[in-house]
Amino acid sequence: MEYTTLGRTGIRVSRMGLGGAPLGGDFGATSEKDAVDTVHAALDAGVTFFDTAPLYGRGESERRLGLALKGRRSEAVIATKAVMRGEPYTYDNTIKSVEQSLQRLQTDWIDLIQLHETEATTFQEASEGTLAAFQQLKQEGKVRAIGANGRNADTLALYLRTGLLDTAQTYCRYTLIDHTARELVFPLAREYGVAIINGSPLNMGVLADTPAPFLLNNPELLAEADRRMGLLDFLRKPEPHGLVEAAMRFSLTCQDIAVTLTGAASPDIVTQNAAYCDGRGLKDEELLRVLELFAGKPLY
Repeated sequence: MEYTTLGRTGIRVSRMGLGGAPLGGDFGATSEKDAVDTVHAALDAGVTFFDTAPLYGRGESERRLGLALKGRRSEAVIATKAVMRGEPYTYDNTIKSVEQSLQRLQTDWIDLIQLHETEATTFQEASEGTLAAFQQLKQEGKVRAIGANGRNADTLALYLRTGLLDTAQTYCRYTLIDHTARELVFPLAREYGVAIINGSPLNMGVLADTPAPFLLNNPELLAEADRRMGLLDFLRKPEPHGLVEAAMRFSLTCQDIAVTLTGAASPDIVTQNAAYCDGRGLKDEELLRVLELFAGKPLY
């Protein structure tokens, strides 16, 4: 396992983190035992960064993570988010959301609190409500660092330019088939000293040949993803899910990324993915080929 510092926060983290959506059952049924065992396997593999949200499993991901970390809280850096989808990003809702997260996680503090889904609110509402609440919570010692999460680069850029963020989490925008985060998000993060967290390096399961169920309703996207994956046969291993290793190494060794998140709902998956966090990336010629293939071409 490799480690780094989470930007200007000074918080030491593993370069691979465990994404919490599967722990709450968002990508298929996950038992509480499997969720707890997965967290323990991640800790045993040297993973220290755990990313969750109230939205995942309607709080179940946070609750299960808190349960799994009981007695091992000191080993973990916990990142969660606010607010629940469908609720206004107001000051009061944000305070309430974080207080509920603290209870579910069974902890007195959250290491990184993130504005969830920047596309789901307006910049004005988020600035006056959620970001203002985050700063108050930081003063109170209930959170240590502040971040934002989003897929749309232009929207995320608005928050990067405030200078208020310690981290920015992008997802599905630095993968083997869509690496458009390089064009705007990464340069802005460097300019403002913001650490990048890369979510969904497997593009919601697409690169593992197991796309998330909700993607099945988008056959055009899956067809384009399949076409792009066909151009990556030079990276594919002969075993099932043959692009997983290349996809993980592509993200884990990117110097613009502090933490790469990988979702897992079983100990064997998280243990295997952790093995890829050894500092070995794609060969130089492979990396150049990937970056040339889809430059400036978002998947969706």
